[in-house]
Amino acid sequence: MRIIGIDPGLRFTGWGIIEQAGTRLTHVAHGVVTAPREGALSARLAAIFDAVEAVLAEHTPGAAAIEETFVNRDARATLKLGQARAAAMLAAARAGLEVAEYAPNLVKKSVVGRGHADKAQIRFMVMRLLPGCALDSEDAADALAVAITHAHHAGGPARLVREADR
Repeated sequence: MRIIGIDPGLRFTGWGIIEQAGTRLTHVAHGVVTAPREGALSARLAAIFDAVEAVLAEHTPGAAAIEETFVNRDARATLKLGQARAAAMLAAARAGLEVAEYAPNLVKKSVVGRGHADKAQIRFMVMRLLPGCALDSEDAADALAVAITHAHHAGGPARLVREADR
């Protein structure tokens, strides 16, 4: 199964796609959506939506995961980040994907083993877990970490509940 991980941001939205075959994970692609700095917020959100939609159409993942919003002291910035996150989630939902959400600390703990790992540690571990993956962006590394987290957690209790509901 192909999984897309998304690290949302109003300026930079990282995305990363992995393929899972049993317990084996393979890097497929990654990148960063760069929204315009200037202009109306609605135009910036549309740019994020359009770019994520294009990535989904090109790589056709079967699952999507996104990092939850980290709430900080600046409520306005948090709200704008939530809007960027919504634009990316909407693109995945329109592609017919259910979008799993993971807390930043869970992503760090799943990939690094510590819930308060820094960006360099995440990037290092993603490159170790996905041999041959050359990362030049923290945003793409974070997105791949989200995809890896989904690969590790989607087969557990959440899948059992979905199957029981069928």
